[in-house]
Amino acid sequence: MKITLIALTAGAAAGLLGALCGVGGGIVMVPIFTTALGIEHKNAIATSLAVIVITALVATINNARPHTTVNIDWRIVAITATGAAIAAWWGSDLMHQLKSPILTKIFAITLILFGVKMLITK
Repeated sequence: MKITLIALTAGAAAGLLGALCGVGGGIVMVPIFTTALGIEHKNAIATSLAVIVITALVATINNARPHTTVNIDWRIVAITATGAAIAAWWGSDLMHQLKSPILTKIFAITLILFGVKMLITK
């Protein structure tokens, strides 16, 4: 039960932040799309997420190959993906309602918080 709750919560957080900020490959893509390509922030998020679908699929296929040292825990995938899918649907609706400057601030704060945590955690 505890693993299920943690997995659902992790999936919900990842889905929400992914939908709001394009987290993941979006950490690189969203700033490049907005600054170098001049894409509006909401469009950069949506585009980044579409790219992440392809990269995640390719990486998953590669990681699931037999005789690799990586083992995907498909039970955790199913549980976490459930939470992520529900939160991503809600998060993308929320993203449509928010103005781009707010989304940019959420993105920046998320990067700073996770960056600081990574710097201070062993």
